[in-house]
Amino acid sequence: MAALSQSLPALNPSKTLSSNKTSFLPSTVKFRSKNHSNTTPLILTVSSTHNSLDALASSSLRREDVLSNVRDSLSSCLSETYLDRTVPGLQSKTRGKVRDIYESGDYLVLVTTDRQSAFDRVLASIPFKGQVLNETSLWWFNQTQHITQNAVVSAPDKNVTIAKKCSVFPVEFVVRGFVTGSTDTSLWTVYNKGVRCYCGNILPEGLVKNQKLPANIITPTTKAVDHDVPIAPEEIVEQGLMTQSDYDEASSKALSLFEYGQRVALEHGLLLVDTKYEFGKGSDGTVLLIDEVHTPDSSRYWIADSYKERFQNGLEPENVDKEFLRLWFKDHCNPYEDEVLPDAPEDLVCELAWRYIFLFETITKSKFEMPEMQEPIHERISRNVSQALSCLQ
Repeated sequence: MAALSQSLPALNPSKTLSSNKTSFLPSTVKFRSKNHSNTTPLILTVSSTHNSLDALASSSLRREDVLSNVRDSLSSCLSETYLDRTVPGLQSKTRGKVRDIYESGDYLVLVTTDRQSAFDRVLASIPFKGQVLNETSLWWFNQTQHITQNAVVSAPDKNVTIAKKCSVFPVEFVVRGFVTGSTDTSLWTVYNKGVRCYCGNILPEGLVKNQKLPANIITPTTKAVDHDVPIAPEEIVEQGLMTQSDYDEASSKALSLFEYGQRVALEHGLLLVDTKYEFGKGSDGTVLLIDEVHTPDSSRYWIADSYKERFQNGLEPENVDKEFLRLWFKDHCNPYEDEVLPDAPEDLVCELAWRYIFLFETITKSKFEMPEMQEPIHERISRNVSQALSCLQ
């Protein structure tokens, strides 16, 4: 997969399955031991369909076309929203790291912005990132309905999902297939410090960075004031964050979602390394998948074809996610403690935008549609959300 490496410069040290179920893609307004999987281990053999990955990656015309659009949009990122002022009936805006959430009766309006977060803070704004995340999640929500129900109601705009309001479990289900990472809570960081029991998982001796785990594991976290805190399943139940039954159901779904995501990614020449899922409970008691699914924000992806050789040579895997941005900040500041962070270089911002779009096109086998810029993005979102909510009343 040499062409892929050429098309993703400075990569640091990663079967579309048909579905006849309701599509949530934008353009529609309607719309066992502890935490170990018992499923068959993923075999790292790339399907012949990875040739399509080569073809996409080696297309310099596509890359340059995307980068040209990205550069032209650097000054018009969607960094903030205020739909509570422009859409009748929207209330109580909640500003997350990436998403702005508004309430409307029985529904939530989730606007995915271009804000880029890592280390529990916002680092930059990335052109088209919000659209990429929203449309990537919608694709995966649609593809995984055979595993779990989700909260999606409609997608009236490229950056917006309307979802059922539900009771959100205060736990993130982080699922990992490899020993890697650079943040304080990443599996490699804690393993390298000597930890061998992490979030209820017993880890064997002798693992090295970027090695595949014997089986996928869940390392749950719960929200603190300004960061995520690792927690064991027993503590989740003891602290009343979830019942044992709800935890068992959600963790089983998380492992099934991850295994399915790994298989789909591998058939497209990628390794889904780790990710996070969030769940909530609907008014009828159903456990629902919420938030986002297998996006480059919530997940780590490596190029499959080069993984084995690079791992054997002690090199970092080629990644198609935000890890290289994390590493840049770790090299230039202390992103956890410094009050003011340096600005991300423009070339780095453009490269990340390209990688996100590249990943979307690789996984979904569809071309990312650049938004029309004649209408200001916030006005477009306000108009589309107003229309969608009127149809739901």
